[in-house]
Amino acid sequence: MNRKIIGSILITILVIMGVFLYLNSPWNKSDMTLPEGVKSGERSILKVGAQEQGERNVKSFDLTAQEKEWEISEGKIVNAWTYNGTVPGEPLRVKEGDFVKVNLKNELNVPVTIHWHGVLLANKMDGIPGLTQDAVQPGESFTYEFIANDAGTYWYHSHQQSSKQVDKGLYGSLVIEEKEKEYEKDEFFILDEWAVDQDKRDMSNMGGMMQGAMSGDGEADTKQMYDTFTVNGKSGDAIEPLKMESGEKARLRFVNAGYQVHKLVFPEGSMRVIANDAEKVISEKNTSNVLEIAPGERIDVEFTKRTQETAFIGQEQNIENAEDMVIPLISENNNQASDQEVVLASGKDTAKGISYGSEKLLFEDTPDPDVNYDMDLSMGMNMGEGMSFQINDKTFPETPPIQVKEGDIVKVTLRNTGRMNHPMHLHGHRFQVNSKNGEEFENPIVKDLIHVKPGEEYVIYFKADNAGEWLFHCHDNNHADMGMVTIVDYEGVYSPFELGGEKDNQPN
Repeated sequence: MNRKIIGSILITILVIMGVFLYLNSPWNKSDMTLPEGVKSGERSILKVGAQEQGERNVKSFDLTAQEKEWEISEGKIVNAWTYNGTVPGEPLRVKEGDFVKVNLKNELNVPVTIHWHGVLLANKMDGIPGLTQDAVQPGESFTYEFIANDAGTYWYHSHQQSSKQVDKGLYGSLVIEEKEKEYEKDEFFILDEWAVDQDKRDMSNMGGMMQGAMSGDGEADTKQMYDTFTVNGKSGDAIEPLKMESGEKARLRFVNAGYQVHKLVFPEGSMRVIANDAEKVISEKNTSNVLEIAPGERIDVEFTKRTQETAFIGQEQNIENAEDMVIPLISENNNQASDQEVVLASGKDTAKGISYGSEKLLFEDTPDPDVNYDMDLSMGMNMGEGMSFQINDKTFPETPPIQVKEGDIVKVTLRNTGRMNHPMHLHGHRFQVNSKNGEEFENPIVKDLIHVKPGEEYVIYFKADNAGEWLFHCHDNNHADMGMVTIVDYEGVYSPFELGGEKDNQPN
């Protein structure tokens, strides 16, 4: 093994150690300050992008953030933070065009918010403490309002100290149904990882770190932090089976709420990807039966049960804890999943978030950008704070913002020069992925999250058509918490909120 590789592995191990130290340190972020451009302008973000109720149908929900002992499986109990006492929180379903009102009440002893992941809404409803609102304090409430304009699969989660709060269960599903429903059977699955055995968070497993670093899969840190996989808050035999009859079709919506990539294996010839990040895709030639879902990503599939026999959808079995993440497929006359040996189909081609082009594009031709932004994703050291994850050699809130004017076409080149995976999520906009590693896609992909693995480069374009101050960050929230966050800063608008302070606003 040459010196360069050994050096890279040692750096990776130091980063992992830094993550553990950082997550267990008492460091207070209360002295952070938003970039100058985010604080200057003629219009407050509270005055832009208003969405009025009008004559629309109103769907109202009450969500209470509360602590709960949650049983993941028999003998595995965690102290969870929940919305309405369950993990995931109460599932929200609305119709395209509905006016949605969600009243959040906080019964935890820490501040919380709700971010509506992927939903295009007014900036002031985005749920980012210190940027679009003050965090909701213990005993207080806040009402979110927005129009459900775009049918698709979404999810909601806290954005206050999200590396901790999402980890502890503060998330749930949101479906905006099309006016004409396409599938009679429609199911939602949220994938996650948990640290039930807290020893997984210490630095004693140096062998595991070394092995993870040498594997080069970009997940050396994540794989050492968690020891249990879940589907809809349950693990192993506790996962609720999906009941379908032979020949029946269903829409299955998958969200990865964790920080580790998951690869689900389906029975051969049973699934076809139909949407990605709430955008329909072109997938008639789909031959895959393995689905790769990056942290924060949403992928919908059309699933057809081929036989009456019990079958399984499950995590590819080549990683630790894979047996936790298996969904039994049962039928009326064959419903004893626990008696069946779990056998997964052999993995064929893998469908990813960039495998299929989008039906509807933002730009038919490659546009001439008004703004160019190179986003270098790397690891480094912060004096006095240890290891960090950086954008252009800086950590939030010192990362250089993407400065735009309304109507600008923005080109962003994302380049991962580090050793870890970075699923980069843009709030308040969709972007078009035009190329990977210098090669243009024949069919571009419209998304709001792009998974950038070590050594990869993507070029994306978006239109600055939703005024405000919007986060663009890594959705491995542990990485975001250590600095990998920037802001799309619109000229002429400003945020009236402050990071830290008496409200303890911590957006990452």
